[in-house]
Amino acid sequence: MILADPRAGGGARAALDFGNGRAYGSSMPGMRGARRAAAAVVLALLSAPALTPGGPALPQAEAAATLEALLAKAAEYCRRLESSAFDFVCREEIRETIDPKLDAAEPPRPSDPGTSPFLGPTLTVRRVKKVKRSFVYDYQCVRAGRAIREVRTQLEENGKRKVVPNAELRTSIVVFGTVLLGPVGLFGEQHQPDYAFAVAGRERVGDVEAVILDAKPKPGAPPSRNLYGRAWIDPATGHILKIEWSESRVGRFEAFVQRGKAFKRTPRLTIRSDFSAEKNGLRFPSRLEVEEAYLDDRGKPFVRSRTEVVYKDFQFFTVTFDVRR
Repeated sequence: MILADPRAGGGARAALDFGNGRAYGSSMPGMRGARRAAAAVVLALLSAPALTPGGPALPQAEAAATLEALLAKAAEYCRRLESSAFDFVCREEIRETIDPKLDAAEPPRPSDPGTSPFLGPTLTVRRVKKVKRSFVYDYQCVRAGRAIREVRTQLEENGKRKVVPNAELRTSIVVFGTVLLGPVGLFGEQHQPDYAFAVAGRERVGDVEAVILDAKPKPGAPPSRNLYGRAWIDPATGHILKIEWSESRVGRFEAFVQRGKAFKRTPRLTIRSDFSAEKNGLRFPSRLEVEEAYLDDRGKPFVRSRTEVVYKDFQFFTVTFDVRR
């Protein structure tokens, strides 16, 4: 799960784990180890203190009524997700940018030659170039029963045609799987009792005036691998339109903590998922963004890497669900 990218000066490849791994693990051949542990991604959230409300606060009474109604609708939506069967293909476009400036070692002091934890012996680096990589895949995702099968055919690499059937995901910083079922770990009826929810405001997402909910684990709640964070919900349908996930439960987050110690900075991951593709009452992921940053003593971030994934040109063959109470 921790892989090095020599072109990026060494690096952690984190698994983005939405929880529900046992129920929704991928069955794609070759997706073992980190991929299986990261059953459903994604990609979450700035730490809570860094978040700013996306809209005006609601009066307390209105917020309480809104919260109760939203949680009921979100639970109903998650029941549809849990019972869903689907088969679709789309174009998956991935761009990575890695800035290895902090990885480049400082010139050694005469009394302390030292070594860089990522580049070996310390060097004087006058110029460091950003690493930019891009991949395009034909992506198929099939769910039948409770297993998800993902198949990728690589179409391009760094803007050049490169066709590879049954391709592995080539990202350097994060490894991820389908984010579609991610909302279940937050708003599924069986998971809601483990979280404290609060209405944080309103914000327009596309043509929807969404309500923003914060979700944090309750003190003393059973340990869970599910991520938590902040969600934008359609109050009319309970659809989850966008989620910013908490970084603290990202698989192998310790790798970023260790890198932060080497940089003498505090790591911060920002992970966002958008669900703007819709078919038969279900929302499909349209965008995933992961930003790896390190904060100095004044709180100023240095963005070491950014991964952007866009899903487009969907073709749906099957999208059904069967909710039985």
